[in-house]
Amino acid sequence: MNKRRNSLKRGFTLIEILIVVVILGILAAIIIPQFTDAAQDAGAASARSQLQTMRSQIELYRVQNNGATPADGTAADGPWDVLVTGNYIRSRPNWPGGFQSVYVAASGDLTLTFDLTQGPAPDLNGDNAGDAADVAIIAGW
Repeated sequence: MNKRRNSLKRGFTLIEILIVVVILGILAAIIIPQFTDAAQDAGAASARSQLQTMRSQIELYRVQNNGATPADGTAADGPWDVLVTGNYIRSRPNWPGGFQSVYVAASGDLTLTFDLTQGPAPDLNGDNAGDAADVAIIAGW
């Protein structure tokens, strides 16, 4: 009979299990937002890298075509079809969520904007708010 009681006392009590669950919940609440920020930071880094690559390819096109800029239908669409058919890039850029390119065909200028209706912008100025100030930083890239 004593062996049976000892085996029952070896398990965890409900209070102990609840305490562990609460501690895990607190840790999750602290860690998960940091992963969200990391994903936004990675998207911003990817967009900036792609922007630099596309600008380099536009400049290469200009050098090889006596200063002419790649024109392609509408300026909002970008020069992608011309650059793809000319083998300057493999495919149109795939901008991370919320990022949009703005191309001015007359000058060959390529910039990025961020659509705040798609969600908060990546926090680039460190104020913990993805707001218009962060969009202004993106436009200045």
